[in-house]
Amino acid sequence: QVQFVESGGGLVQPGESLRLSCAASGIMFRIYAMAWYRQAPGKQRELVAVIGADSTNYVDSVKGRFTISRDDAKNMVYLQMNSLKPEDTAVYYCNRHPPFADYWGRGTQVTVSS
Repeated sequence: QVQFVESGGGLVQPGESLRLSCAASGIMFRIYAMAWYRQAPGKQRELVAVIGADSTNYVDSVKGRFTISRDDAKNMVYLQMNSLKPEDTAVYYCNRHPPFADYWGRGTQVTVSS
């Protein structure tokens, strides 16, 4: 069974950092591009960052602040988030890219507020 378990969120002040982790199971992890998505209150879920075998891509709003990485030996995906802004507040999810529509995890809440 496909499963994604996200962790590492929390409440931080603007300018601070967080590192999110995602444990994937039930998939041939190493063959897929993986991604982090987020959904802010009242908004649609958006793609934040993607990592393939040897490339990464980011939405413009996080370029230079967020870094996605993966550990294929552990089936893990990470998102290092620096210089956080209030507009980064959202529930963050990981999934394949493009996503498995039926296998979203619970996500991890990130709140950036002073």
